[in-house]
Amino acid sequence: MVLRPTTAAFLSMDMTVTAWETDLTTTNEIDRAIYQHYTEFIIVQLLTIIVALVGLAGNAAVLWLLGFRMRRNAFSVYILNLAGADFLFLCYRIIHSLVLLFNLKFFYRVTNRFLIPVSTFAYISGLSFLSTISMERCMSVLWPIWYRCRRPRHMSTVMCALLWVLSLLLIILGEYYCGFWSSNAHYFWCPVLHFIAAAWLILLFVLLSGSSLALMTRLLCGSHRVPPTRLYVTVVITVLVCLLCGLPFGIYWFLIVWFPNESSALFHVFMMVALLSCVNSCANPIIYFLVGSFRQRWWKRRHTLRLVLQRALQDTPEVDEPGESLPGETLAMSGSSQGQ
Repeated sequence: MVLRPTTAAFLSMDMTVTAWETDLTTTNEIDRAIYQHYTEFIIVQLLTIIVALVGLAGNAAVLWLLGFRMRRNAFSVYILNLAGADFLFLCYRIIHSLVLLFNLKFFYRVTNRFLIPVSTFAYISGLSFLSTISMERCMSVLWPIWYRCRRPRHMSTVMCALLWVLSLLLIILGEYYCGFWSSNAHYFWCPVLHFIAAAWLILLFVLLSGSSLALMTRLLCGSHRVPPTRLYVTVVITVLVCLLCGLPFGIYWFLIVWFPNESSALFHVFMMVALLSCVNSCANPIIYFLVGSFRQRWWKRRHTLRLVLQRALQDTPEVDEPGESLPGETLAMSGSSQGQ
């Protein structure tokens, strides 16, 4: 059967319209998906900036109070350094989110070359300080006599300096052999440094989890239970938040180091991980002030931020009596007996 020219032309036009409609539908779906991803990207970046700004304010308050307004003890030295690491990490997150939002290509290269190592340095340092805090708190509960009598006087200051130096050394060597500072990645030292850094992060998380579990077991179970103090509560909540919100950033960093070709596929994962890491750094000062202000009779006595922070670091059980000592006096006595 031979089709007439008019019929053939009609069928050809119909097929063309159908193909055009199919292409149009596919294009609309792609545009809708792109718009949805772009909207999610904008929302996540704005949330990251807001959370980071709140965290900057909180950590700045902790730095000011512990650095200039309060007498430091063994654990407040670690808290001071942890606030410094969180402050540095949040500064990077704000800059990076602003660069992504406004598509500043030149500054994006700068952030990749210089600020990413700074953020990794701050993350590793903060995790090291928190692990040390948890370990020392566990030692003070399991071996209280040794901790009070044989602990070196300036152990906190020395440990913080060593942890800063160790984290900085890992970052400098990693960038020199594997990062932007090297012309060619060293085929031997680069995998070795990646393995050392990954092993150090795994060790920190194991120590953090193990010491926190031992501390909670001693506080809640057994015949020789220790009465909880505000410092115990502060350390336990801070560790739990770190494991929930800070651990994903370490896992993502580990995956990118060992599987660099998958970085584009994990971009959406990176945005959520970055937001969670900001929540982790922002939550620490909020935890301090919430624990310090819990069960406070604010209608009877006005409490400043300094007194609230002192109560959060109080290392003696509370006595709900009219003649109880002020938290500042208790903290001062605890700090003078243990040293820094």
